[in-house]
Amino acid sequence: MIPEPKTDPFQLRILVIDDDQEVRTSLQTVLETLGYATHTAATGEEGLHAIQREPFDLVLCDLRLPGASGLDVLKHKASAVPVILMTAYGNADIATQAARGGAFDYISKPINPDDLIFTLRKFEDFERLKRENEALKASLSERYSFKNIVAQSESFKNVFETIKRLSPFNTTVMITGESGTGKELLARAIHESSPRKGKSFIAINCGAIPENLMESELFGHRKGAFTDASRDKKGLFEEASGGTLFLDEVGELPLHLQVKLLRALQEQTIRRVGDEQSIPIDVRLISATLRNLENDAQAGRFREDLLYRLNVVSVHLPPLRERVEDISLLIEHFLKKHSKRLGIPGKRVGADVMKVLLEYEWRGNARELENCIERALVLSQEDVIGLESLPEQVTRAHTKRQQRASTDTNAQDDNLSIKQQTSALEIDLIQRALAKTGGNRTHAAKILEISHRALLYKLKEYGLSGAEAVSKEP
Repeated sequence: MIPEPKTDPFQLRILVIDDDQEVRTSLQTVLETLGYATHTAATGEEGLHAIQREPFDLVLCDLRLPGASGLDVLKHKASAVPVILMTAYGNADIATQAARGGAFDYISKPINPDDLIFTLRKFEDFERLKRENEALKASLSERYSFKNIVAQSESFKNVFETIKRLSPFNTTVMITGESGTGKELLARAIHESSPRKGKSFIAINCGAIPENLMESELFGHRKGAFTDASRDKKGLFEEASGGTLFLDEVGELPLHLQVKLLRALQEQTIRRVGDEQSIPIDVRLISATLRNLENDAQAGRFREDLLYRLNVVSVHLPPLRERVEDISLLIEHFLKKHSKRLGIPGKRVGADVMKVLLEYEWRGNARELENCIERALVLSQEDVIGLESLPEQVTRAHTKRQQRASTDTNAQDDNLSIKQQTSALEIDLIQRALAKTGGNRTHAAKILEISHRALLYKLKEYGLSGAEAVSKEP
């Protein structure tokens, strides 16, 4: 009986390995009638060579072959191609050998077309699910990350959109935010999204280099320009030419270097220390600061004209305590990252610890959270990370919150004010809704059956923001 061809477009490239010419021809006829692309080989060695030369989706391989057997083909792993073994000796031992060897399945000979079709359809379903899973992962990665920045909060989604819009242009960008919010990571994301991504990305912390060395670091120097200048040296502007230069803590630059930086941006040339020749540069400048440069400019500590030049586009990174919905996502990201790096697979954060981490204020932002997760991975002796593995400042803050909650409960027992008790009830319900949704304010508003705007108003009214708004579930 000639089988019906496939009606779906999912086509596989199948390699048939069998020393029997009649079996190879018969299988090739059936498979091609079904709509599969096929190739045949008479020995295991010939099949392995074919796998190395061409991409196949599946291998149908006889168990007993002269030379390299079907199990040898499995063990060789010349390519990560799934294998279905064919054998005239079908029994439990063969099934066990096939499974242990890594075979997808096995079928008995002589080949029944219905059994073959059933096994192939099963493999197709498996492959389809695998591809859908990979597509889903890619979709989630695209939705919640951008060039290694992981976030799902509305504030960071807006940051992602801003990056996408400004990345193609050479516009200078000023990134503001607290320490640990990921300013350098964002600068690198802008670079990697731009036409300059194949060129250098050079970062320098302006507050970490002594003032007397900063000019030479940025602009380079000529041999003999000063006592220790034993040779010509390129500055970072030259090193980054064609690419991106990231000046972190740009507010720490001394005034005389601010003048030289402004000139470099305006004229797209620099002059090395001790040199009379100007050198053309092609650099995109991104700067970052945690200072308020507008206040510094008014106080005369930062040049106002340079500020305007640097701050053509401003991107602000909100602190982690104001985007609680990102914390759980970051925890999973850091767990995967450091589990792989440290060789500690399989550990996870339990619900009780997750609540403690969601409540904590993270003054050091994502950097502090990452250090916390790495520490917990190393110290935890169980698969589920417990409170004892968290840093002392995190557990101490948790204990203080518990004590405050107990004191507040005792105080409320004697409070007969309807207004105050109503406010306390609203605060409690808001905290519980936010805890239940992992800090997602949109979902919390739906649970509370109020508008998102009303929830934001109440958060402001009660002085609840970020991690402070996430309390323990009852």
